[in-house]
Amino acid sequence: MRRGVHIGHAPVTTDNAGRAVVAIILASLSFSMVGVSVRLAGDMPVFEKVFFRSLVSLIAMGAVAMRYRENPFAQGRLIPLLVLRGFFGTAAMTLYFFAIAHLNLADATILNKLSPFFVTIFAVVFLKERLAKHLIPALLLAFAGALLVLKPQFDYHALAAVGGIVSAMCSGAAYTVVRSLRGKLPPYTIVFWFSLVSVAASAVPTALGYIRPDPAQWLALLGAGIFATTGQFALTYAYHQAEASRLSIYNYGHVVFAGIFALMLWGEIPDVLSLAGIALIIGAAVWNHRHLVRETRAAATSG
Repeated sequence: MRRGVHIGHAPVTTDNAGRAVVAIILASLSFSMVGVSVRLAGDMPVFEKVFFRSLVSLIAMGAVAMRYRENPFAQGRLIPLLVLRGFFGTAAMTLYFFAIAHLNLADATILNKLSPFFVTIFAVVFLKERLAKHLIPALLLAFAGALLVLKPQFDYHALAAVGGIVSAMCSGAAYTVVRSLRGKLPPYTIVFWFSLVSVAASAVPTALGYIRPDPAQWLALLGAGIFATTGQFALTYAYHQAEASRLSIYNYGHVVFAGIFALMLWGEIPDVLSLAGIALIIGAAVWNHRHLVRETRAAATSG
């Protein structure tokens, strides 16, 4: 009999790939709706968008902590790592929102999806993990794709594209810290601290440059927070149901959903170079995914 999963602690479950795939597709849909919501919030200051999106998530994670009667502040020596994860996550979110405001939604999304490749690089450098040989061509393909989306030129578009790539770097750094915390904390505690640091970091610039949202903008900001929280819940559930190596490729559904919404709402169609870049990045992800699955099966057989 399969055991259930809750978000409070890392449970022991049998592999349930079907549920995991549904959950990770829901997460991809939710995260794409974050981008849509941020775009719909209009020309509000980026830090204000970060503040309200993070405030909703902070309240939700605080409620989860209360539900499990645990104090997220009682982490002792792990607090510096939690703050570091929050710092990188906040930088990634801020730059991603900046990219969304100035690029096609699909372009901004695919640049942000370079983060798994940065996780690989940072894990090798800082966590001393082994770099598999198949990852080298995958990394080269991914960054070639990024260059096609970036289309190097000296204008505001290029600045936003660079912001998208640096956002992915910061996300990669944040996830590397999360990897170092694996098994030490329940997922909601890590998300709570990420949200707390984001709220704290964006509070002052939000207060200094505050623009009062109109009712539609309030709804968009609330939506960004709700969809982000839903995505985090669904992603956590998915990775508790099946092995990460079997699920990582489905994260790129985020790009597909973002492209569909961008076409429907704003008539955005990526140009030929961007489409080629998107294809290369997703191709690199598929290449990496297939090798991970092969290695996982080989390890299971030998074990």
